[in-house]
Amino acid sequence: MSMASRRRRIGALIAVTTLSLLVGGCGKGDGTTTDTTRTVNGVSYDLSPEQAGRVHAPKVDAIAAQLPQALRDRGTLVVTGSVGAAPPLRFYATDDRTPIGADADLAVLVADILGLKVDTRIGDWAQNFVKIDSGEADAFVSNATVTEERKEKYDFATYRLDNVALEVPKDANWTYQDRKSLAGKKIGVTSGTNQEQLLVKWSADDVADGLPKVDITYYQQVSDYYLALSAGRIDGYLGPNPSAQYHVAQTGQSKVVATFSGAGDALQAEIGVLTKKDNGLVGPVQQALQYAIDNGLYRKVLDRWGLGGEAVAQSRINPPGLPKAKK
Repeated sequence: MSMASRRRRIGALIAVTTLSLLVGGCGKGDGTTTDTTRTVNGVSYDLSPEQAGRVHAPKVDAIAAQLPQALRDRGTLVVTGSVGAAPPLRFYATDDRTPIGADADLAVLVADILGLKVDTRIGDWAQNFVKIDSGEADAFVSNATVTEERKEKYDFATYRLDNVALEVPKDANWTYQDRKSLAGKKIGVTSGTNQEQLLVKWSADDVADGLPKVDITYYQQVSDYYLALSAGRIDGYLGPNPSAQYHVAQTGQSKVVATFSGAGDALQAEIGVLTKKDNGLVGPVQQALQYAIDNGLYRKVLDRWGLGGEAVAQSRINPPGLPKAKK
């Protein structure tokens, strides 16, 4: 095993171990736990690699026929994404190596409708874009927000509303009113995400108002910022709302003090399946998503992971996204 593989393996084990330890302290969740299931706030999560309850769909020939010929010949849809430590988006099953979650389910559902099998790849946030650029992967399905900058290189077919949350320790001695409340605070975020862009803008606005900048601290692994938050090394973390809400309900050790659109005040941001621009894939993917929406399969996937509140009424190709950062 290479050193890089060893580090990734150790990291995955730490993440899963951390999650297991957190479950032992369930607060707002009802705490029902077995080796392969966990119930939080009335939602039962299947943590097994087998995913027997996964939602499937029949192949829709009229949609599949629109795929690029190379994909039809290959018979697989290569999907890349990041894997965190916590439900419900994309995380490791109890075997410590199988990615499961809402995003994994959506990828399988789309592939079913297109008559393809999913070939799963894993990368950190930046690596996922590289895999799309190089052609190693066909689709990036891992909580990727539509942004105007990304639309210059990539196409999107949307499948979920994008909301982010500010999570702080339960006993935090400060309150959030607006972005000025973050001035001088140490706030964690993942590099290269739209929430980083929001945080950088808020910090610049604070400085323009004569306030201290936000002390932005970067984390790539969910387990790392959970530990930093619980140890008081950061004042808060800005991340995906679904994971934050799950973590708060699961542990009772933190709280969400504010939620925002992933595009800030500009518009309601959306999450999409990301593909290489103009390669002929986004159209069939969007039609597959819309078929799943129209036939109730999409809602079953979201409800399975407690995400019904972030459902979209329709899948859109390249809708308005997070505006470009001003230079």
